[in-house]
Amino acid sequence: MNIALVLSGGTGSRAGTDIPKQYIEVGGRAILSYSVALLSAHRDIDRIHIVAAAPWREAITDWLADCDPAKKFRGFSEPGANRQLSIYNGLLDIRACADDADRVLIHDAARPLLTAAMVSACLAAADGHDGVLPVLPMKDTVYGSTDGKTIGSLLDRREIFAGQAPEVFRLGPYLDANRRLLPQRILEINGSTEPAVMAGMDMVMIPGDERNFKITTGGDLERFRRIVEEGKEGTDGSMGIASYRRLQA
Repeated sequence: MNIALVLSGGTGSRAGTDIPKQYIEVGGRAILSYSVALLSAHRDIDRIHIVAAAPWREAITDWLADCDPAKKFRGFSEPGANRQLSIYNGLLDIRACADDADRVLIHDAARPLLTAAMVSACLAAADGHDGVLPVLPMKDTVYGSTDGKTIGSLLDRREIFAGQAPEVFRLGPYLDANRRLLPQRILEINGSTEPAVMAGMDMVMIPGDERNFKITTGGDLERFRRIVEEGKEGTDGSMGIASYRRLQA
């Protein structure tokens, strides 16, 4: 079984908006709904869980009526003190109705340009492994610095990759990997795959998708608005993202 865990508990402060960025409407739909709709329509995703703060759950439930026609949503999880604790809370809730051998696909609600091709690639690559991480190669020269002011070393960009989402993990080993970091070390985790690597899980990398960017800043938000606007087929923008995904699949 493949369970999607959508992270929607962030505050989105760097985007400079009044509400968390994942709940802003673009093209007549909340940003969150784009990835949820894609996951709901994907034949290999069996269930969907969402990490979201209580004040937003009623609105999300209303949106699910349109973006989850397959009725795969199974419940909400409580956001944690950081992103990784939010993941841990979601894993605990998922484990209550899933087996250790099942797989969890973790995705950010603020990455609305997820494609079915990327989901399929992640799940296919996970066969025979503990997990999968999509990555992007470094294009620029990369330097190391301990103080942020002086260059300490020149890094080999051929050996450096930027992690993306979605990431896929076998549920049991990944839950254990996170549990080992409690209560303090988990607060230092920045990327979902870090606990898996620290625990020695068998992780593989696959090519990521530059277009599957995370909306973090106001500039990212405007970039996504332009993509949806340019891809419109209907007057309300509801088909814009579908056009984009067909082109990128």
